[in-house]
Amino acid sequence: MMNFKNVFRWHLPFLLLALMVARAASAETLLVLGDSLSAGYRMSAGAAWPALLNKKWQPDIRVVNASISGDTAPQALSRLPGLLKQHQPRWVLIELGGNDGLRGFPPADIEKTLRQAINEVKTTQAQPLLMQIQLPANYGRRYNEAFSAIYPRLAKEFSVPLLPFFMKEVYLKPGWMQEDGIHPSPEAQSFIADWMADKLAPIVNHGS
Repeated sequence: MMNFKNVFRWHLPFLLLALMVARAASAETLLVLGDSLSAGYRMSAGAAWPALLNKKWQPDIRVVNASISGDTAPQALSRLPGLLKQHQPRWVLIELGGNDGLRGFPPADIEKTLRQAINEVKTTQAQPLLMQIQLPANYGRRYNEAFSAIYPRLAKEFSVPLLPFFMKEVYLKPGWMQEDGIHPSPEAQSFIADWMADKLAPIVNHGS
């Protein structure tokens, strides 16, 4: 006669593993597609703000950081279809354009690429989220104004959330910038993660 108690005892680890896998599979995914501001320039990937946000939001929401330091918008766009297929995110935060602007690319070209990225995300029924990017003042008033205007215009065109530029908060804190004056330091990452959590929570309904 079968001893169901022994059967259950031997199968319990497999049942628990199956439950864990099912729970992980059911977690919603936020994909962060950015450049060095989100990749964690000159620090480990685990120290960057998306990784810290992932720890904060587990197990309900999984944050996948697909950011690469130095990426321009076209470079990130070329990777986007594969990332969407691999991670099947519900939301995609687009934090791009900074490197394009720093290289003086025409604002119309930057806008065209960001529009393509938003459309690519929408084809998978995922929700695009756009982050405002701003350039240093020494790039000139005319170029800066044309560049900055890209983001609210696209947000309005596609009716997508436009998040503030987190670097505006980081610039003000002593010790939160690396020596290059462009990238946030490791000490700033925890603040950025908390700040982004506050801005993103209402959009992704986290904690509701």
